[in-house]
Amino acid sequence: MTGPLPVPEISGLCPPRFAPVRDVFARHFADGLEMGARFTATEGDAVVLDLWAGWRDRERTLPFQTDTLTPVFSTTKAIAALLVARLVDQGRLDYRQTVASVWPEFAQAGKGAITVEQALSHQAGLPGFAEPMDPATWFDWDAICAKLAAMAPMWPPGSASGYHPVTFGYLAGEIFRRVDGRTMGRALREDLAEPLGLDLWIGLPDAEHPRASQFERPKTLPSFGEMNAATRVAFLTSWAAPGGRGTAAWRRAEVPSANGHATAEGLARLMAALANGGATQGTRVLSPDGVKALARERIHGQDLVLPYWISWGAGVMRNEGRWIYGPGAQTFGHSGWGGSCAFADPERGVSAAYVMNKQSADLIGDRRALDLIQALYACL
Repeated sequence: MTGPLPVPEISGLCPPRFAPVRDVFARHFADGLEMGARFTATEGDAVVLDLWAGWRDRERTLPFQTDTLTPVFSTTKAIAALLVARLVDQGRLDYRQTVASVWPEFAQAGKGAITVEQALSHQAGLPGFAEPMDPATWFDWDAICAKLAAMAPMWPPGSASGYHPVTFGYLAGEIFRRVDGRTMGRALREDLAEPLGLDLWIGLPDAEHPRASQFERPKTLPSFGEMNAATRVAFLTSWAAPGGRGTAAWRRAEVPSANGHATAEGLARLMAALANGGATQGTRVLSPDGVKALARERIHGQDLVLPYWISWGAGVMRNEGRWIYGPGAQTFGHSGWGGSCAFADPERGVSAAYVMNKQSADLIGDRRALDLIQALYACL
């Protein structure tokens, strides 16, 4: 009979009042649930908790450090949603206008009436592609956008949400590019990451690759519930996600739905702005009304792709109804495949982010994140 595994050295910031969170973090390593991980929380402008430990490689030879970048998969969607929200806040875009008003080709196949907010809240009916294609096609931005523009919706747009795991990034990213002229990856660096000193990337330059963590895939498949055509094209075809080009090309690509690289600190500090009226460290990221508009519910109900009841804002997952980001009904954020998450709690002025490189099979609501978040709120 084997006992707990050795717990690697835990580094970071942990005042005495957050000792129970550190205990949970250590227990996850002792139970063999982690390879490398980091959990960061803020109150107001201040980082009040920041823990990291473990390894950034599968051989467990390279320590997980303060500058280790972790692929956060769909947690990237929270960043993409914020970038679009900034255009709305600046008066350059309206959530209620049609996608075709900025992207005329999108009006094909009966999609002329789909609004920006419907596209961002997974109501457009474009969760993936039914026709076979080379998975490497995902690396061709214009080709994917052309396929989305030509595609007929899989359900009546606006009638229900159906999670768009990868296509969301191309929809949001092309809307952004048509209005702003830049890619989301470039705008993130120029407008937010560099001015605020945040280690956040959509499209990771080669020079940063040595800092990037490897990840260990789950040994079991997620539970998708009752299978349907939308779930199949979203997740279960051999071409449902980018592939065929290798890890370096995947890191280098800009896929604003799925391949962001970040530190937990960078994510938590970005979300701190959204938890505190749109400003952090003296810099305004959104107006208070812009934060409310981003988080306002666009649709709720049983999702057609994920086996969950979900409330969606304009590209963010609302906490109400699922309660995966603590007790706040106004809290919102996003989770990523394998366990990562980031959220903002405007009622308490709190934000947090969890990143890891040993993935679980949970689609959302990873047990490790839930444990850490529950412990955090018990200490506040």
